[in-house]
Amino acid sequence: MKGHLRTALELATGGVPVLPLREGKVPFGNCRACAGGACGGRPNMKRAGACRCPAVCHGWAAATTDARTLTSRAWAVAWREARAVAYHPAGAGLTVVDLDDAQAVAWARTSLPPTRTVLTTRGEHWLYLGAMRSANAVRPGVDIKSRMAYARWLGPGAGAMARLPSAVLALVAGEETTPAPGRVVSSVPERATWDAAVATGCRHTERYVRTGLERGVALVRSRTDSGAGSQAFGVAQFLAKQHAQCPGPCGLDALGQQIIAAAVLVGVPEAYAERAVANGLGIGTGRAA
Repeated sequence: MKGHLRTALELATGGVPVLPLREGKVPFGNCRACAGGACGGRPNMKRAGACRCPAVCHGWAAATTDARTLTSRAWAVAWREARAVAYHPAGAGLTVVDLDDAQAVAWARTSLPPTRTVLTTRGEHWLYLGAMRSANAVRPGVDIKSRMAYARWLGPGAGAMARLPSAVLALVAGEETTPAPGRVVSSVPERATWDAAVATGCRHTERYVRTGLERGVALVRSRTDSGAGSQAFGVAQFLAKQHAQCPGPCGLDALGQQIIAAAVLVGVPEAYAERAVANGLGIGTGRAA
């Protein structure tokens, strides 16, 4: 519908990534080439893929601010069938606290700092500046929509927008791996160098160790949404086990610093990353890291 496309273009001009929703207020399904993840997924998804499909595929990941894409022939059919406009909150630097009923709204008014509010069919959307991990049912009637999620556009709302508060971050269990803008969790730790000079008692070749480290670091850095701290623990434990039979020293501290640095780069608090890696190294070797 022209009205939805017009709204989408206005939002895109303001830097808000948008996409059409079909009947049922859900994204359009994937085309045949993208069905079942055969294309690898859009490059901006959790694990970057190779998809360059011009159609409205991959749900929230199709959201864009590119007017040429929004008005393209490939999207034209979707706009003709669209029943609403959605946006990707994290793509606009936002988090939406979706309050689905009156009880949830009442809870928010006593538990969260006031911010811009948008009325919905059954409740309210509370908009905060800053992105975080999305999660459903964090408490009765409350969903968090930010990364890897979409929210229906229901108007600009009313009120001044506040910064994402710790009370909202705390609603999502586990470590929050990427902080809101302006919230510094740590500096990137110094990366100790691993080579034969610090591993005089290692029975492995340098190439073997570096290959394992690179693969482990890549796993940690891929966890941009959640679980990077747990992944760092697992990588440290796995690498340490490879050296359990070495006479030592193997320079595990230097390997650990590389893993910690990778976790910090995706937002894990440095102290959390240090504990996770130290525990992983200790368990993997059966001795203190």
